[in-house]
Amino acid sequence: MNPQKMADLWSHCHWLTVLAEQGSYTAAAAHLGVSKAAMSQRMADLERVAGVPLVQRTTRSVRLTEAGQRLVDQTRTAFDQIAQSFAQVRDLAEAPQGLLRVTAPVALARQQIVPLLPGFLHQYPRVRIELNLSDRLSSLATEGFDLAIRHTAHPPDTHVATELCTTRSVLVASQAYLHRAGTPQRPQDLSAHNCLHYPRPQERPAWTLEPRHKKDGRERVTVQIAGTLSANNSEALRDAAMAGLGVALLPDFSAQSALQTGQLVEVLPGWTPVGSFADRIYAVRPYAAHVPLAVKALVVFLRESLAKGFS
Repeated sequence: MNPQKMADLWSHCHWLTVLAEQGSYTAAAAHLGVSKAAMSQRMADLERVAGVPLVQRTTRSVRLTEAGQRLVDQTRTAFDQIAQSFAQVRDLAEAPQGLLRVTAPVALARQQIVPLLPGFLHQYPRVRIELNLSDRLSSLATEGFDLAIRHTAHPPDTHVATELCTTRSVLVASQAYLHRAGTPQRPQDLSAHNCLHYPRPQERPAWTLEPRHKKDGRERVTVQIAGTLSANNSEALRDAAMAGLGVALLPDFSAQSALQTGQLVEVLPGWTPVGSFADRIYAVRPYAAHVPLAVKALVVFLRESLAKGFS
């Protein structure tokens, strides 16, 4: 094949690697910023020149033929190296720039991450952020995210994780609820209260608490609890507690503002809930030979901004 014809097909081969990563014409076209029709036409042109089918189409997704997979396997590394080289050249400007695709849990992002982003973007005006708020654990590599914020005790060892801060769980209620229902004096008292909790895959929910100061001789206690509301979002539980519905178990980043304003007070402050939420927040990124300056800058900014935690 003549050099000109090969040059014309480079972008076609790159689009095939994107199609292999995304798994559908619609997702690949969205990732590349082109129409689905253009994506389909490029693949048809590539197959015509190759002389063999490269893609097997189904109603919901696509998969590569043996020939298509071989072509992707043999060209993907070259395209990755081109992308890394170009990123390194752009970084010679010594100013973070470009698009950052970030994913973060809904409550944590809304309450703690989003308020910080204007300061970051004012500091780095050539950076753009596309923020995905989801409690689903997205695949960074498959879905094209540059960075994920994770509330977890065990960040994936297949990625690079930077600890941003520690976090803890707290029991909270409104003064109005405690005035009406009484203030728990020991963990066992929670069994008589309306407890607002996360739904768990078990017959009856339970909270486990341990003494905050272990030297006082008290032991870890597990209490069976019940309540009129369970929800898989800490903001929903916080708002219900603020409305006087009951006692809620929350991560401290969800309770912080309401505790500071007095809308909620901590219940059983001498005890620490354990086992419900993780105690660390991380910034997680894929392994890469070259890390864009914008990614590095955002991780440093978040680590400095969140260093004191939420207590």
